[in-house]
Amino acid sequence: MDVLSAVISSVRIGRAEACSIKGSGSWGWRYPPLVGSGFHTVLRGSAWLITADGQPLELKLGDVVFTPSGATHGLSHAPSSLQDLPPAVMSDGLSNPGPCDVELLCGAYWLDHGQVHPYLRSLPEVITVSPDYDHNPHLRLLADLLGADLSDTGPGTETTRPALLDLMLTHVLRQWLERNRMADWPETTDPAIAAVLREIHASPHRSWTVQSLSETAGMSRTAFAKRFNALLGQPPMSYLTNWRLTYAARLLRETDAPLATIARRVGYSTEFAFGGSFRREYGIAPGRFRALERGGRTAG
Repeated sequence: MDVLSAVISSVRIGRAEACSIKGSGSWGWRYPPLVGSGFHTVLRGSAWLITADGQPLELKLGDVVFTPSGATHGLSHAPSSLQDLPPAVMSDGLSNPGPCDVELLCGAYWLDHGQVHPYLRSLPEVITVSPDYDHNPHLRLLADLLGADLSDTGPGTETTRPALLDLMLTHVLRQWLERNRMADWPETTDPAIAAVLREIHASPHRSWTVQSLSETAGMSRTAFAKRFNALLGQPPMSYLTNWRLTYAARLLRETDAPLATIARRVGYSTEFAFGGSFRREYGIAPGRFRALERGGRTAG
């Protein structure tokens, strides 16, 4: 598994939401910080991106705004300041069926528990992408599919919407990285580290050590630890723990497996040890997390 795949996998434990927003005349919204990742795509008209530190940036038809770790930002019909914009609400209630000057497709993964992946936190707070739709039409096609999915109330939308959001985030990040990767950034497909990530993700239950992981990479322990930390922004064992708990959160949300079984599947010898580690990461006991996620509620 490459780094980008690991990043997308990490956000899947969040709540996937999307909506279409239309505006005419004078309009503007401020998006408060969120624990998660989100994006906006301009489907019609134009808009201005408002950030806390930078100058307002005009967005054209097809442009995408991506907030890797949920930074505060705003969108408006004209240059403005964040404090002058009213807070936005993630709801289709902002849309109307009539004529409009601008239409935006917005999507987000909200992490009710835990933190945004370190790789996403290492990126700029707000990213803009101007795709070349003639040569790479994927983002526009995905936006069209996601827009159609918003009006679909039939069975299966709980599966299709997260899948489409996964693809949107993947293609946005791919295109941004292709154009902005700096020379000193390691490739996300580094073969040695990719081999280690595959093993960690496939077998989180194994008793991994830095030494055994470095042997998988075919590198010395010191060189491996340095390379891994440079690529993923954290030491190998921290990444292993984060993945174990991310995987555990998905199992809690998606399966009925007993806590002791999940503990073993993600590499903990006892349910007690698993529970303590899970609470430190998510601020909530595994059983309570399952009850809240299954009930469609969030913890206060």
